[in-house]
Amino acid sequence: MRRLVKLAPAFAFLGLPLLFLCGFGWFVHDALRPAGPLPHTQGIVALTGGAGRVETSLRLLEQGQAQWLLISGVAPQASQQALLLPEQEKKLGGRITLGYQARSTIGNAEETAAWVADNHISSLVVVTAGYHMRRAMLELGRTLPDVALYAYPVTPPAMRHLTQRSTLRLLMTEYLKWLGALAGFAHKPTA
Repeated sequence: MRRLVKLAPAFAFLGLPLLFLCGFGWFVHDALRPAGPLPHTQGIVALTGGAGRVETSLRLLEQGQAQWLLISGVAPQASQQALLLPEQEKKLGGRITLGYQARSTIGNAEETAAWVADNHISSLVVVTAGYHMRRAMLELGRTLPDVALYAYPVTPPAMRHLTQRSTLRLLMTEYLKWLGALAGFAHKPTA
């Protein structure tokens, strides 16, 4: 027992950083996982902020994946006409809601919760970058505990160059944000 007590500082010094790095390796592997098949759902939410998210959600809506689409976190100056091709506007325009309120992942969750309640949605595809998916699903799950959530990760161009410093910095930042969200930092429970 005394020997274990003596080894505790060594474990903390060596074991915790190793655990942190192994977790980061798993996080990167998970972020690169391609989207899989989905069940039909009532809604789709695209969390803006990166390449391919809106386009992917529009493609899923066109393919009949769901009836409704929320694009959450849209810039104030954006309009459906700016986001859609004319043929998409004609075909899908009445099925798309632009959410202008969200400025963070927690804001996306709150905006999505209000939209889900307004449209009586019980199942939802979540479209965001693979590196953002874990945190997005965590925050959406907290806000929408009774809604079935299905991840549909997008692989942005930055993820094609994993050895670039900017990509590694992005991944580490997202990993730390996810760990913070797991620990409950910055989470504002809804009333």
